[in-house]
Amino acid sequence: MPCRVGVLVSGRGSNLQAIIDKSKSREIDAEVVVVLSDDPEAYALQIAKKAGIKAYYIDPETAKPVLVGKAEDNYIDTLKKHKVDLVCLAGFMRIVKEKLISEFEWKIMNIHPALLPSFKGLHAQKKALDYGVRFAGATVHFVTTDVDGGPIILQAVVPVYQDDTEESLSKRILKEEHRIYPEAIDLFSGNRIKIKDNKVLIEGNNGE
Repeated sequence: MPCRVGVLVSGRGSNLQAIIDKSKSREIDAEVVVVLSDDPEAYALQIAKKAGIKAYYIDPETAKPVLVGKAEDNYIDTLKKHKVDLVCLAGFMRIVKEKLISEFEWKIMNIHPALLPSFKGLHAQKKALDYGVRFAGATVHFVTTDVDGGPIILQAVVPVYQDDTEESLSKRILKEEHRIYPEAIDLFSGNRIKIKDNKVLIEGNNGE
């Protein structure tokens, strides 16, 4: 059976689209079964509906960028109702807290537009440019209570050019996000991921 994936979104849903495309073409052994958003106007909800996937807006009930209280319970209940094996944050603009993390321990992934542990948080691309790095990239990691600090699953590197803007760098990073996020999901689905000493070990890599 394909891995049952629930995706949490807040915006345009380009990573969601990449995951859906890879799953429907059977390039990855996964199926997106539900999409949840904290924004009723998120285009990602329309992407899900067009693909025939259950999609819901769940009121976060706070302007703060966190998911807590009754809203957190509603997200947990909906994910469980759809029997998800894996939760993927794809541009979800709220910090996931302890309760949801414990309910889906080592079963929540996030994609971040930087080479973690550098440039955590918002505006990572701008931070990279301001710092003058020569390389930037994207990271898929497990979600823990340490925001953007969970074990790293996959990373992709992109060069930073002298004439880059935040927009141009973001576009180049996003292309890599669309590649490595489905790949990480497939590794999870194939039970190829192990966590040891807060590090991800991938079965079949480096002779393991």
